[in-house]
Amino acid sequence: MAKKKIGLPPLDWLRVFEAAGRLGGFSAAAKEFGLTQAAVSQRIANLETWLGRTLFVREARGVSLTVEGESYLPLVQDSLQALERNTEDLFGKSPRELRVAGLSSHIYALVLPCLPAFLEMRPKVQVMTDSVARRSSLDEEKTWLQIRYGRGTWPGREAALIAQEVLVPMAAPGVGWGAPLVDQRGERPGWRDWAAAAGMDDLPPARVSFDSMGHAIAAARQGMGVVLGSVPLASGQLRCGQLCRLDLPKLETREGYWLTWPEDRVRSKKQRALIDDFLQALRG
Repeated sequence: MAKKKIGLPPLDWLRVFEAAGRLGGFSAAAKEFGLTQAAVSQRIANLETWLGRTLFVREARGVSLTVEGESYLPLVQDSLQALERNTEDLFGKSPRELRVAGLSSHIYALVLPCLPAFLEMRPKVQVMTDSVARRSSLDEEKTWLQIRYGRGTWPGREAALIAQEVLVPMAAPGVGWGAPLVDQRGERPGWRDWAAAAGMDDLPPARVSFDSMGHAIAAARQGMGVVLGSVPLASGQLRCGQLCRLDLPKLETREGYWLTWPEDRVRSKKQRALIDDFLQALRG
């Protein structure tokens, strides 16, 4: 190994080294940058010569980081991310688009009501929504900013709470307790859980059962019975009098509605500020 040079190596070499270390090979790094494997190998060899250290062990089955390479990789990653983030903060344009994905019921109940306030804060931003049919589809959704239901723990994602889930008996005006129940199947607590927490033994019969909270709330709004409804999802209909909370105990849960995004996606202060404004509007 030639004598090391003093100072910062060329940025191109560092970027190729970071990709090879992150992806675990020269071929993958070459694919990411649109280079040949030989070109990647040459850049890393140049970097090793510059530093006077071997960063990768070359073997027939591939390459692996040396101890020095493993120590250097996180330093290079942090530095490149800081450079990208600060460059964006100084010279980047303010975001002109906010795109969010979620279940149709969540877009309708959580995003739509907040848009006037958000657009007043951000008059130059265009909002776009992408509806998904099932919660499991969110893992494959290309839109990275998402509304999710759960406990706020998704690997590789940051999450900010919009509203905690609270379930209360609610019905259309004039429909009281004793009317048929509207059942909602799924992971949320149901009528039996509510009855156990409220200390009630006898429940009215359930005449209809839905696998969607949005559909169950809509059925109750049409006078079909009493639903154990989500306060966050039904808040608009409760405010305008289409639904009324019955004078019965509420059931608080450990779940909630969250705004989430990949941990490595929001890199600049301008992007973070846009998300913070959107979150403020969502929370009302």
